Parts: sequence; C-alpha cells; structure tokens
Amino acid sequence: MMTDTIPKWQRVTGWVLSGILALLFLPSAFFKIAQPKGFIEEWSKTYPAGSALALGVIELTLFVLYLVPKTRYLGGLLMLAYLGGAVATHVHANDGMFFVPVIVGVVAWLGLYLRDRKLRALVPLVAESVSVNSRTA
Repeated sequence: MMTDTIPKWQRVTGWVLSGILALLFLPSAFFKIAQPKGFIEEWSKTYPAGSALALGVIELTLFVLYLVPKTRYLGGLLMLAYLGGAVATHVHANDGMFFVPVIVGVVAWLGLYLRDRKLRALVPLVAESVSVNSRTA
C-alpha cells in the first residue's frame, strides 16, 4: 500500500495544469456543439460540416473523463489518442501547428502525473535508491 504523500505544491500545480486544459477543451467543444453563426462555414473549409458535433461531444466527454478521479486514466489515454489524431491532421494540412496538440498532451499528462500517486509509482522519473549489502563472502 502506498502511503507516501505528494507535496501540496505538486498537487496544486497538477490541478492547475489540468484546469488549463479547460481553457482549451471547453471552448472548442462549445463551438462544435453549439455551432454559432458562421462557425460551420469556417469549419467546413477544412473538415466535413457534419463532423463538428461529434467531435465536440468527444472533446467534452474526454475532458470530463480526465477530470473524474475514477476515470482519469481512461480519460487521459483517450485524450492522448484524440490529440494524436490532431497531430496527424496538422501534419497532413502542412500548417506547421502540429506542436500545439503535442504540448496539450504533455500538459495533460504532467498535470495528471503531479497529482496522482499511482501514476507516479507506475512511471517513476527518478530511480529509487537500492541498498546494497557490501559484505563479501
């Protein structure tokens, strides 16, 4: 059983980073779901018009899954897959913006890593010290 605690500043930083994603995912999902005047005309220059609603629902769902403690790993993995598709889309469009979803993915997982003890145990960034018995036979 893991009893070590995460320092408060790391938990807070993790939640702040996770909260920053709200500034990206919620407006994006809102526009795709609500489709205010002029949105579909701009959207359909690059994507099929009918894809906006589905992608907005997916973005909102991923973000909620990511924030809910019991589904955070599923949300994080699905978000990473979604962002991988965004990277591929930007590379295909040759618009030079492929690094944006990469940064979003790093921020998402760093936020989760800083606030989650189980994830830290699974992916340690620092090797744990091993005590070696210096006796010789």
